[in-house]
Amino acid sequence: MLFGSSAAVCGAVVALAVSVSVARCEADGVHSSAVVDEASGDAIVGAASMYNPFKPGRQEGGPNTASGERYDPSVWAAAIKTSLRQKFGGVQFGARPKYAVVEAVGKKVIVKINDVGPLVPGRIIDLNERTMRHFDPSLELGVISGVKVRPLAGDYWIPGPVG
Repeated sequence: MLFGSSAAVCGAVVALAVSVSVARCEADGVHSSAVVDEASGDAIVGAASMYNPFKPGRQEGGPNTASGERYDPSVWAAAIKTSLRQKFGGVQFGARPKYAVVEAVGKKVIVKINDVGPLVPGRIIDLNERTMRHFDPSLELGVISGVKVRPLAGDYWIPGPVG
């Protein structure tokens, strides 16, 4: 009986330690890879590019996103290919934003999916400027191939790098 009680107490302490650790990471705005992996759906692999409707000479739609938010180059956001809209929970005007984890060049980031578009063939996601700079700080690549994008379950993710 004593062994059973000790094991239960030990298990409770471990569970508490893990939940405090995860909560601390999320409070700091950084999700752990384990939490993100647990909530992720199947990966879609393709190429990513950057979009910014405010740069001259671009044909990338207007300043408002499909969700109704104004495009903001300083947040962690992206537009998915129109044909993937339903896989990401149906990005719609006025609806709560959807989230995804984007993985490339050895880095992971959670982005808010607030827009959709008819992207160039082979591309699955258009990243806004801040997100693209995370993967390509100088913005010299233009297109990143081999990008994995996985939808995240739930509506309350904190966008940003995954630690």
